[in-house]
Amino acid sequence: MESVILILGLLFFAFVALGVYAGVKAVGAAKRGVDRTIRQARRTVEETTLRAKSYGQTGVGGELAQLRLALRTSMRATQEALQAGAAEDASLSESLGLFKRLSVYGRELDEELKKLEREPDRATVASLLPSLKQRTERITHSADSLRWAARDRARQFSDDSLDALNAQIDVEAGALRHWTVEPDEPVQGQGGGPQGDASGRSQGQGQNRGQEQSHRSQGPGQEQRQGPGQGSGPGEGAARAITASDPRGPAGYPWQKAPRPETTN
Repeated sequence: MESVILILGLLFFAFVALGVYAGVKAVGAAKRGVDRTIRQARRTVEETTLRAKSYGQTGVGGELAQLRLALRTSMRATQEALQAGAAEDASLSESLGLFKRLSVYGRELDEELKKLEREPDRATVASLLPSLKQRTERITHSADSLRWAARDRARQFSDDSLDALNAQIDVEAGALRHWTVEPDEPVQGQGGGPQGDASGRSQGQGQNRGQEQSHRSQGPGQEQRQGPGQGSGPGEGAARAITASDPRGPAGYPWQKAPRPETTN
């Protein structure tokens, strides 16, 4: 009985500890979410103010606002591009490390520009503007180079993957259209078997019909003028040349019925 009570007590304390741990984690996550929301809202308000100053304010204050806005926009876009690419491409981790080092100089310049916005001595600030512009251009150029290099790398990988996929699709499409490739058909009159015989019969019947039509179109006089060695066409001459080796054979085509011999008295 005492062991059962001890086990139940341990389970109770374990559940209580687990509940406290889960509560602490939930509170921490909620706090981080609130802090992130506050930072984003503060950054949005600050960038909106800078955009309004750069467009509506002239002189040194407007130029400082333009420099801060260009710096913050370039750095934020590069950070988002590298962080998104590093999740899929591990080789961008080194680029992300270089950007973190560059961000140190970017934050220092942003703080300096922010302080100069409240500086009452506008003449001194105006004399510092050329060097401030040069520093801003150097930082933004480095950030833009990292960002575009990461985008070009991702686009190149996407193009290579698309080319490989297109090649596989072409092969599969060719395999699906296998019925379009027909075997070589035998030449008419030269193939053996039933197909060759049928094609030969159809060709011979066509030639016989052509000969009959030519004889009907010719008159009796024309038939008499033709000599014994003249034929009605090249097919007939070729057939006679083929069958001339056997004088006892028929004078026509091999598939024609042979004439009966004459009876002698």
